[in-house]
Amino acid sequence: MKKTPLLLATLFTVLGLRTVSAQINLGEKTLGAVQKGITGLTFSDADAANLSREAVAKMDKENPVADDKDPYTIRLKRVFGKHANENGMTLNFKVYKLKEVNAFATADGSVRVFSGLMDIMDDNELLAVIGHEIGHVANHDSRDAIKTAYQKEALTDAAASQSTSVAKVTDSQLGKIGSALVDSQYSQKQESDADMYSYDFMKRNGYNVNAVESAFTILAKLSEGTQSSFIERMMSSHPDPKKRAANAKAKAEKDGLYKPYVKQTAKPAAKKTTTTKKKKKK
Repeated sequence: MKKTPLLLATLFTVLGLRTVSAQINLGEKTLGAVQKGITGLTFSDADAANLSREAVAKMDKENPVADDKDPYTIRLKRVFGKHANENGMTLNFKVYKLKEVNAFATADGSVRVFSGLMDIMDDNELLAVIGHEIGHVANHDSRDAIKTAYQKEALTDAAASQSTSVAKVTDSQLGKIGSALVDSQYSQKQESDADMYSYDFMKRNGYNVNAVESAFTILAKLSEGTQSSFIERMMSSHPDPKKRAANAKAKAEKDGLYKPYVKQTAKPAAKKTTTTKKKKKK
């Protein structure tokens, strides 16, 4: 895939990661359609959602999206489809057929999961990761992150700095906002709260809560020997993933639900059966 500037593709990455892989393909004019009317100091949930929606629409056009008949889409729909309405949020989900171990959720409720993540996670572990991502949306972390990036860029303009709002934002400014978001991190409290949202999501819906610990453990193991990319950056974020796995285990123990997690085995695809008509004996 051709490498282009990362804009809002990196808004909300798996478990506190600072950047998404350069496989995400975005053009410079990604968010031109929503330049007007985005306020600086009164950045609302609706503003964040509108900005995110346009970004995701662009990403969907620029990256390989699994179609409805693709096994990845079928699996994600089976695993996560029942949660299209989660805790008052309306969610939509798609699979990017990229080998990156990654996923993200944005303020408009878009959830995008990379096939690389699905390849290494079983259904429960996958739900735990997605639960963490939508936790950032539910807790308004996603809104606050984009607001902070917007203000930092837009308010450097002399005219804008003397006003509480900015009528227009240029494509260049939007690109710089996206670049700032690439380097941003959620706070330790935000990450911990998203972890707990994931745990509560699993518990509330009757899933195996021990998959939360397992998902963090997988990512921690993948970091060993990694020089760059998603895994290495995620491991450098705080709090440490091994500690976060331990926290999930402690929570399960406190609830009397802890058992060593046994990874699910993939279910084989159902074989099509054919019937043949018996010839009548003459």
